[in-house]
Amino acid sequence: MSDPAIPPAVTEDEAALCTPFVKCLVRLIRAQDSYGSWERKADAELLGDFIITKEQRRAIPIIGDPDPDVLWRLDKYYAAIGLAIEERCGLMASPMIQVSHEGFGRVLFTTGRLVVLSKTLRDVHRFGFETLLKLATAGTKLVDDGIAVIEAFPHVALA
Repeated sequence: MSDPAIPPAVTEDEAALCTPFVKCLVRLIRAQDSYGSWERKADAELLGDFIITKEQRRAIPIIGDPDPDVLWRLDKYYAAIGLAIEERCGLMASPMIQVSHEGFGRVLFTTGRLVVLSKTLRDVHRFGFETLLKLATAGTKLVDDGIAVIEAFPHVALA
């Protein structure tokens, strides 16, 4: 039985913040802080823009152009996936992102001649996750998928 004094959401957020993927994402975001304005912000607060509730998602129109802030978050998210893959296997996984002005596109991760991960992007203007745990789970799954491809074809990944 869990302690009623500790809300489950707090422990889920703390668990999400401890995952290697989320740590990579936080490091990348903090590296962009050239003036120190985010120094005093907690990690969960920095990742707050990645969280979009169902109500917020419903308020965003189905068709729309991606905002520059959303594109920045998308770039940092996939850059963190590439960094987490590199940390785990030692091979650089470079993300290549192409997004149209309508918010559709593709992201590819390559190591040498091997396409490690390929994902279609849609509704980029609505990019976000319901909770920090879902952000951590989605990012970790993509990292694990990329590592699995590298392990399946190591000779191609090293070429």
